[in-house]
Amino acid sequence: MNFRPILAPMPALLASAFAAMSFSAKATTTQPGIEAIQNIVVIYAENRSFDNLFGKFPGANGLNSAAAKAIKQVDRDGSTALSVLPPAWSGLTAAGQTPAVTQAQTTNVWPNAPFQIDASTDLFGYGTVPNTVVTRDLYHRFFENQMQANGGKNDMFAAWGDSGGVVMGYFDGSKTQLWNIAKQYTLADNFYEGAWGGSFLNHQYLICACVPTVDAATVGNNHMTVAVLGSPVNGVPQLALSSSSPASALSGKPVFTLSGNIAPVDYFGAGDGYRAVNTMQPAYQPSGNKPINNSGNNALYAAPSAATTLPPQTQTTIGDLLDGANIGWAWYSGGWAAASSTPYVWNGSSFNNSTTIYNTNSFGTSDASHSDFQAHHQPFNYFASMDPVAHPAYRAAHLKDRSDLYTDAANGTLPPVVFYKPVGFQNQHPGYANVTDADAEIVNTIKALQQSPQWSNMVVVVTYDEFGGQFDHAPVPKGDLVGPGTRIPAIVISPFAKKGFVDHTVYDTASVLRLITRRWSLATLPGLQARDAAVTASTGKPMGDLTNALTLAH
Repeated sequence: MNFRPILAPMPALLASAFAAMSFSAKATTTQPGIEAIQNIVVIYAENRSFDNLFGKFPGANGLNSAAAKAIKQVDRDGSTALSVLPPAWSGLTAAGQTPAVTQAQTTNVWPNAPFQIDASTDLFGYGTVPNTVVTRDLYHRFFENQMQANGGKNDMFAAWGDSGGVVMGYFDGSKTQLWNIAKQYTLADNFYEGAWGGSFLNHQYLICACVPTVDAATVGNNHMTVAVLGSPVNGVPQLALSSSSPASALSGKPVFTLSGNIAPVDYFGAGDGYRAVNTMQPAYQPSGNKPINNSGNNALYAAPSAATTLPPQTQTTIGDLLDGANIGWAWYSGGWAAASSTPYVWNGSSFNNSTTIYNTNSFGTSDASHSDFQAHHQPFNYFASMDPVAHPAYRAAHLKDRSDLYTDAANGTLPPVVFYKPVGFQNQHPGYANVTDADAEIVNTIKALQQSPQWSNMVVVVTYDEFGGQFDHAPVPKGDLVGPGTRIPAIVISPFAKKGFVDHTVYDTASVLRLITRRWSLATLPGLQARDAAVTASTGKPMGDLTNALTLAH
């Protein structure tokens, strides 16, 4: 409404004061700023691409899009479309599962397109496979992932996977509780794994935006495996093929000369040396490598000469930056207390196999009695700051058990920054875990956080470490040599989260670090600077920091 015709002219001083008041009123907002966030909690699940779980989510860039439907998987020559998908090499389901779906039952049955694994009707003649069944594991390694993505075409997942057509399978996510959580809060449909490949490297990227280093002497003396590369194809790195590798994906899985755990020397830049890109084990227990003996403090360490023991790391982590700012943080993990208290038992002459670390059942899968603690999912345990002899108090303050998370949440004593890693049985990793058990664990954890006295100022991010070898159609933004890799799910849950929102902002794993960095005004990790510079050069803008998913004032 315009009152100007009935207002008398104001004296200059009064007019000036009125203008200042008007400006102040405009600058005031009912929305809190980012400082309202008092707790950031990251729940880190396992090995699912976005399309694998959320490909049919309403309003998201999913499998119903024209771009997704246009992609046809091509053979290893890089151009010939496959007539059908290859069979599931060694079967679709993991050992000991009911129903069991064999390789023979999946031969010449899957068309060259994504297919629903848990369809309620018998689409392919081998019966129905509910999401309570553990499906087989798939390649999810550094160079293989890049070969599968094929420069953004995403058309060689079947060609370079070791599981045949399984890579194109997806689940009806609407059957999960997380789907409903995503409908209530914010689902990010442009969120990518921070690094190409698997769990080990992406866990490292989550906490430091870096690739672990290994000195040349250790690589040589410990006989570590170094990947053998051939010539790039259209700028995509290629693992060298063995002469015995089948020419066609329809004939068998690929055979590489050596898909090692270490990238070739100076792969990431002149003078950069050796870097670990595939699964290595921590030098401190709990580790997948046993101690050398029971002498002195040796039982607290992994055998330092083992080919897969990574030397203690010293690069700066988000934990270091938080320490410097006197901001509390903790990594909580399912099974941590049991695995760290008695990782291996000395029998008088050697160490027995662990009853907690990678303790799968006789079929190689996890269950309620075999929780399958994953030592390579504990990224802070790789760092020298966590040495159990040199820094026991620091270690105890920051590496905690799932039970501690629930207690701290209930008591309102969670530190400002929290990471939670579910144990293997509850992390959703194909090959040893199903979809349902992790879904229940993650939602139960969310409920516990919502009941915490700290909930009103909390932001929870549920995401996955990596794609697990499964197809996703979204082209990966061009970044640096580390990543980003294939798209993965991410849900932002908070009183501050936009409700019923699909966020199309481009994010990667380290967007969690960007949010933490911004909230507490921390220094920017070098890896974040490098990633944002590379992505900006190719897309015109850096990766987001998740604030677009929130209703906070900017």
